[in-house]
Amino acid sequence: MTPAFEPLDPRARQLLRTLISQYVRDGQPVGSRSLAKVSGLDVSPATIRNIMADLEELGLVAAPHTSAGRIPTAQGYRVFVDSLVQFKPLSERERARLRADMSAGAGTQALLGSVSETLSAMSHFVGVVTVPRREQFAFRHIDFVPLDGNRVLVILVFSDNEVQNRIIQTRRPYSVGELERTANYLNQHFAGRALADIRRALLADLRDVRHAMEQAMSATVELAEQALDPGREDMLVAGQARLIGVQDLSDMDRLRELFDAFARKQEILQLLERTIQAQGVRVFIGEETGLAPLGDCTVVTAPYRTGDGQRLGVVGVIGPTRMHYERVIPIVQATADALGAALNPDASTQ
Repeated sequence: MTPAFEPLDPRARQLLRTLISQYVRDGQPVGSRSLAKVSGLDVSPATIRNIMADLEELGLVAAPHTSAGRIPTAQGYRVFVDSLVQFKPLSERERARLRADMSAGAGTQALLGSVSETLSAMSHFVGVVTVPRREQFAFRHIDFVPLDGNRVLVILVFSDNEVQNRIIQTRRPYSVGELERTANYLNQHFAGRALADIRRALLADLRDVRHAMEQAMSATVELAEQALDPGREDMLVAGQARLIGVQDLSDMDRLRELFDAFARKQEILQLLERTIQAQGVRVFIGEETGLAPLGDCTVVTAPYRTGDGQRLGVVGVIGPTRMHYERVIPIVQATADALGAALNPDASTQ
């Protein structure tokens, strides 16, 4: 992103960086006297007050009440993130922890659940991860099991070891023999291909011959249409309770709205999906999210991808705008990298 308030002169940049670091650490307005002690600038308190007045006029800092101290605004955080933050790379021990947390081969869903928990634990805020669309994965095997009436249980095994059970409603009851023939046909001709590819090829071919082979093929057409639907996107969330004790999110009405947004998921999911094509970390501060419940929050996201570069989803952290950006941003990027490495490249679209 292009900084909104460039160029600031070197002294103003140093004071803004110092003020934000102090405020993130202590949660208290920062005064000129304190800045004079820790900024490293050889200038008088009066000069610092003048620079602070300029930063306030630019909308980068604000006075929350009658005290002489200042706090950063969302615009101030934006300048800090875009041009002033000094990142703290993860230690090798932390990277090893990430790799260990993602080493289990129990399937993508279990892996993603572990990722959201790890993000929350490392950032001390809310960890989120979007679930890849199933259409991006090749399926290994399919079975159909008749249930009561017109309902059929579909068992899909994917190449990333994920197993999905779906119940579909058909237009008529199907016999065990019809279901077995359909499963055999799909397994024989389409195992190893992605759902989106199968639906395009299979349904077009079957509809072409439907009139000539109506009785034999109609079951496969209907079952394939429903069973191979990629389904809705979803996301996994961990650590919402960590926000309850956060000083900057103490307004109970706003906190309730935020928890309602987590429960609904869809609005936050749409925000995350907007970043899936990003080249690296994206940071949304306050109103930049476009979501009223996140007006006092920052969302840090990064896409994760397979070894061949295919983007599968997004990981992220949601917390107050007063967060250690120099710490959280590298955590999100490292987690996205580790998740991509943990996913079997064979799980990507062939």
